[in-house]
Amino acid sequence: MFKLTSLNLNGIRSATSKGVEPWIASMRPDCICVQEVKAQAADIATRFEQLAGMNGHFHFAQKKGYSGVGIYTRHEPSEVIAGYGSPEFDAEGRYIELRFDTPARKLSIISAYFPSGSSGEERQLAKFRFLEEFHPHLMAAKGQREFILCGDINIAHQQIDLKNWRSNQKNSGFLPEERAWMTKLLHTTDAGGGLVDVYRQLQPTATDTAYTWWSNRGQAYANNVGWRLDYILRQKTHDNWVCPNLVFTPTAASRRSVKPKGIASNVRRPQRVFGVRRMGMSWMKTWHCRTLGSPLSRARTQPKGHWLPS
Repeated sequence: MFKLTSLNLNGIRSATSKGVEPWIASMRPDCICVQEVKAQAADIATRFEQLAGMNGHFHFAQKKGYSGVGIYTRHEPSEVIAGYGSPEFDAEGRYIELRFDTPARKLSIISAYFPSGSSGEERQLAKFRFLEEFHPHLMAAKGQREFILCGDINIAHQQIDLKNWRSNQKNSGFLPEERAWMTKLLHTTDAGGGLVDVYRQLQPTATDTAYTWWSNRGQAYANNVGWRLDYILRQKTHDNWVCPNLVFTPTAASRRSVKPKGIASNVRRPQRVFGVRRMGMSWMKTWHCRTLGSPLSRARTQPKGHWLPS
């Protein structure tokens, strides 16, 4: 089994103070994609370079305390790529890719954090620029290698992906242009599509149990007025190795809300279906995928890429 976890930290220092490392140790994932690290290299050095025995690789924002993504892994990558070649958005620390290539196959695991446009028109326009840049990057990658993208995409794709869809049609995260971008990306026959939303593949009609984000205003969390903004995307070519019955591990967590400072809210809630645990303002999603060949207990002593599913 290969276990991959996606985790919005909302600050690595905050998350570790709330007990995220013991949780990771108990779950024993093989890779964790993290978003909103909110730290620089100096903050990571000697303290967060490793978590629960896994080595971390990061892409930091130039602005302190902002954005940042990373991947912790038990397996040594063949290559680490920070940024996707954007002069504008690479400065914001939004993309890290670990490549696990062998002579037989090319496979990447990507952690990404899409911009939010909720703070105003300027950032919404920046979000549109990001989407315009990022789509051809994904299509180019699709033509060259297999990949899994885990991340905070900041888009609710369908009406069932948020509680109050009617009143949010003019709000960032549910704008027609953003939803159309996701529709194109997930199209099964269009040349500009070909990716699969793993959660919707498994839970095509889920609503109230699908949300991953709640506003800190009013009683949104208590009343489950949420949005599904976080995704695990894969190529359709992965059908031969992603488990048809993925195992999502539910975990118990307090529903006590810890509200972040500032405008942006980031309250994540544990879900029965999707295996989410909220650590204060963090969430986790895990899935188990089968690997063929030697088990992972042996694979950790094997050469690079030996553990890769076939």
